[in-house]
Amino acid sequence: MKLKATLLGAAAILAMAGAAFAERGSDGHVNVLYWQAPSILNPYLSGGTKDLESSSLILEPLAGFDEKGALFPRLATEIPTVENGGLAKDLTSITWKLKPDLKWSDGTPVTSADVKFSYDYCKAPDGGCAQASKYEGIKSVETPDATTVVVTFDAPKPNPYLAFVGATSPIIQKAQFEKCLGAAAPTCTEANNGPIGTGPFKVVSFKTNDTVELEANPNYRDPAKPAFATMTLKGGGDAEAAARAVMETGEFDYAWNTQVNPELQTQMTAGGKGHFVNGFGTLVERIEMNLTDPSSDLPEGERSTVKHPHPILSDINVRKALSMAIDRQALVDVGYGTAGQPTCNLVPAPEAYASDNTGCLKQDMAGAKKLLDDAGWKPGADGIREKDGKKLHILFQTSVNPVRQDFQSLIKSWWTDLGVDVELKSVDASVFFGGDAGSPDTFQKFYADVEMYANNFDGTDPEAYLAGYKCDKIPSPATQWQGENINRFCNADYDKLAAEMSATADIAKRGELAKKMNDMLTKDSMTIVPLVDRGRLSATSNTLGGVVLNVWDSELWNAQDWTRTK
Repeated sequence: MKLKATLLGAAAILAMAGAAFAERGSDGHVNVLYWQAPSILNPYLSGGTKDLESSSLILEPLAGFDEKGALFPRLATEIPTVENGGLAKDLTSITWKLKPDLKWSDGTPVTSADVKFSYDYCKAPDGGCAQASKYEGIKSVETPDATTVVVTFDAPKPNPYLAFVGATSPIIQKAQFEKCLGAAAPTCTEANNGPIGTGPFKVVSFKTNDTVELEANPNYRDPAKPAFATMTLKGGGDAEAAARAVMETGEFDYAWNTQVNPELQTQMTAGGKGHFVNGFGTLVERIEMNLTDPSSDLPEGERSTVKHPHPILSDINVRKALSMAIDRQALVDVGYGTAGQPTCNLVPAPEAYASDNTGCLKQDMAGAKKLLDDAGWKPGADGIREKDGKKLHILFQTSVNPVRQDFQSLIKSWWTDLGVDVELKSVDASVFFGGDAGSPDTFQKFYADVEMYANNFDGTDPEAYLAGYKCDKIPSPATQWQGENINRFCNADYDKLAAEMSATADIAKRGELAKKMNDMLTKDSMTIVPLVDRGRLSATSNTLGGVVLNVWDSELWNAQDWTRTK
């Protein structure tokens, strides 16, 4: 297996050149705005992008992905390959070597025991790990010495770069988390909100769902970095206000996920204080259909669990009709312009893994109505369809966001025309994407009929992402509501395809398997209704240098290289 490992893309090298000889902390303070405020700084206990990316300033994996999607080493000396002896020729094991003299931000040494512990933490019995799919197929993790980690797989692993790679699979300190295994994991508030890390910054204070105050890690491995002595990562507000805080008021240096329409983008850029950065990757805005019953009439602990199938959405005809009624191009025009494109795929890229599924792109209201008619869902006296005395009522939830509320309004109008009684619900993004097992409003708990959001996967290979929809990845009380299988989809044939992909080396065959799984989730079962292939759109001040947008990993992937240019 041949793989090129690049330290950084050319764009990043050029961006960093001016800061190559700066002193750590010489550029003072930087303000970053994530309007979806972080709720926890432990990525193993949250699937929310705002939590994963905030954590990436502090916690690091052995390797990451650069702005071109290429692997590069972080805590490892190099990317293991067959050619350099780090990857077994039969692909049954991979050996990672840690860089020498690595230290945690508290000054203690980083060892292979910390790497092994990170695996043990995620796989601990009675626990819930949001990133469990990254550790699929591992037989053992061994530590022959303090700087060597040997990962052995159950079978040949054509893509061995899942565990400990990317922002979703970082290394956590054993000494800090060793009493937080399994069921105890969410109770370790101090560790979860103030992890000791190896990244460019360390936590000074964290106010949940509000603000993270950080300072330069005094033990960061590059003595000249980061250039900023302190950072404030502020949460709250909305996407438009976040964009204005960079582009118009100059209050912030960087604003993440600035979902504003094309007209506003042009108006804000004209102010001359900042500019937008944009790039397409694998970020898909979609609707998830709940296959389980979220009714509040059920006992707590049984709502939205496989014990109770959904009384309406278990009918595939309803799911298909709801998708057919949507005009995806209209959504793009209203919400994203050139920063979006309509899609029917959960995995829209890279090209090798993207299905040619295009059947959903044209709205078909007449066909949707006929499908429901034929399935026995007939309009009642009030115009709302019903069957066997059951009204076609849908609770549609998403996070608070102007673009998403526009989408909700449009989709409600189409579904109302279809004969559906639609109730809208908007949840503060910090709560919706949080990992609080006690909250009724998280997207993982899914106490609604359908919900809309977007996420993506690390790197360019969708193996772990698609494996997240296996039966054993369903969030439930037993997993503290952690898990990637949000809609509770469970199909034995799908699980077999995921296992086959894990053992398949041929790129063309891997692409075929990925496309089959994509189609099973979307056009075949319509449990996931893709809407828009979204480009990442964030705002950066004209005085902030070194920013290189990365759609394949954390957006904050090179914060250690940011500088003040004016």
